[in-house]
Amino acid sequence: MIISASRRTDIPNYYGEWFFNRIKEGFCCVRNPMNPHQVSRICLSPDVVDAIVFWTKNPENMLDRLEELKEYHYYFQFTLTGYGRDIEPGIPNKPEHMMNVFRRLSDRIGPKRVIWRYDPILINHTYNLAYHQKAFSKIANGLKGYTEQVVISFVDVYAKTRRAMEQLQVHSIAETDMITLARNMAGIAKNSQMEIVSCGEQMDLQTAGVRRGSCIDRERIEMIVGCKLEGKRDKNQRAECGCLESVDIGTYDTCRNGCKYCYANRSDKRVTSNIRLYDVNSPLLCGEIIPEDRITERMCVSLKCAES
Repeated sequence: MIISASRRTDIPNYYGEWFFNRIKEGFCCVRNPMNPHQVSRICLSPDVVDAIVFWTKNPENMLDRLEELKEYHYYFQFTLTGYGRDIEPGIPNKPEHMMNVFRRLSDRIGPKRVIWRYDPILINHTYNLAYHQKAFSKIANGLKGYTEQVVISFVDVYAKTRRAMEQLQVHSIAETDMITLARNMAGIAKNSQMEIVSCGEQMDLQTAGVRRGSCIDRERIEMIVGCKLEGKRDKNQRAECGCLESVDIGTYDTCRNGCKYCYANRSDKRVTSNIRLYDVNSPLLCGEIIPEDRITERMCVSLKCAES
């Protein structure tokens, strides 16, 4: 089983203590987003957890506790963009702070286990094509030797983010501009000794030197674990997504980063309400088990091939 921690919220940044408590207890509980009273109890034993994939914009709070994960295989998807606080209000200064956090994490666990994400790419009057190319180049130069892969994607406008996108005057990107920017980024990445891949893009960018990537990456996990894995493509993701099946232990409407393009938060009000429920000792992230809940033990098995 692969644990995703998490596409739904920034666990390393805000809920690390809860996560480490869950590791110690050996299980966590997750509400079904479509049926809140349906709760899955998920085993977190190293015997069944083949790998953990962390998604974060700031893992600094975890850096001094990585030893507690010594029985687990894991890697980080670390988002680091050129946006200011108008787009990503909850993230500390990028050049002066976050670049250093990225390098510190890489020094601890190695460049193969820290993936740089420059996504999503949105275009408006401030963050135009030239801006992104310059910002990408600056970050790539600063991370040379600290990662081997960078992931890019272009923003998708969801119903819950449409209003914010309109306020930011975000506009669509012509395919020719998309290809030009992707090609320029590919050249910059190559010069910084990084492979560049795309995430969930409908458009094929391979002619620009950007192959389709997988965030829950079977090949990377097999390399880290040291054996072949069974398992299928995650059918719960978009058709363009090539990720291996995983179990997400996060909760929607709990991320405090406040990013304007975020699809995981419906409103600031919901986030504020949910984080009031945060209890580091609860099996649920931001909530408690109540009498109306129906708890089901999820079948959790290793994906390691028997012949390995």
